[in-house]
This record gives sequence, structure tokens and C-alpha cells, in this order.
Amino acid sequence: MEIHISIAGQSLTVRDHSGAVVMRAPVSTAKNGAGEVNGSFCTPRGRHRVRMRIGDGCPPGTVFRARRPSGEIFTAELRRRHPRRDWILARILWLSGDEPGRNRGGQVDTMARYIYIHGAPDDVPGKPLSHGCIGMSCRDVIKLFDLVEVGCPVFIAEGEGGE
Repeated sequence: MEIHISIAGQSLTVRDHSGAVVMRAPVSTAKNGAGEVNGSFCTPRGRHRVRMRIGDGCPPGTVFRARRPSGEIFTAELRRRHPRRDWILARILWLSGDEPGRNRGGQVDTMARYIYIHGAPDDVPGKPLSHGCIGMSCRDVIKLFDLVEVGCPVFIAEGEGGE
């Protein structure tokens, strides 16, 4: 499997080894646009890999804090009580850059920036609102999580196709 993310299209496409599309879903990339520098709150471009899968078997609305279940389940009421929280829900695919100097190492290291593909509230995907991560609906991130393994290539591009 390969994951292709389009920042312009706010979309994610998963292809199998033959290139056939097995999944498409809306996503939310960074409100600040594309960029690789630590502290920029931008979505990093280029070639990445899934370095870690977190949340297998957790309920769909599980809230994560510091990559651990917080004991909370996401609800509209919880969101209302914590309007500024950066919601990380359901599953986490932690990314690692594959391109030294672009998205790996030093001030551009995707993994050290804690860039994930993760679940988000259902009204978020389709709009650039994140702090750098790629947010998806809980339903979609669980489906994606079940499709991919550690090491799965992830391509993030500014263009429509995510190539």
C-alpha cells in the first residue's frame, strides 16, 4: 500500500501494489500551509513512512494526549468544554521523513515534529485547520489504520494529486 496526500485537494488516496485505488478520503492539513521547519505548524511535504501505529482496538472516539488514550471519548459536550484543544482521536499513524535535509533530521524532522495522520472531529476533514498533522474522520482513519502497516510509504504534495 501507498498513501498519497494532496494539500491543495485536502484529500488522501491509498493505492495497492498495482496502483489501484483502494481508498479515498477528505483530510485536513495545516492551517499554515505546507512547510517542513519545526515550530512552523505546517504540513511537511515529500516522501515519508508510517513509523508507528497507535490505538489499535481503541473505541472510535478515543481521545489521545501525548499519544496515549486520555480515558475520554470525544463528544460535542467535551468539545464545547475544551474549545482550544487540538483533537487527536481514534488512531494515530506517526510519520517519519524519508528525505534527509528536507523532512528528516535537524529542524525539519517530521517525526520529531510529531506529525501524524490521526482522527479528528467529523466536521474538520476537507478544510486546512490542523497544526501540521493530517486529520481524518474517525471512521476513515480507522479504515486507513486497518489497511496499512509500519513502513507504508506516504507521499505528501502541494498539488491536487498528492504525487
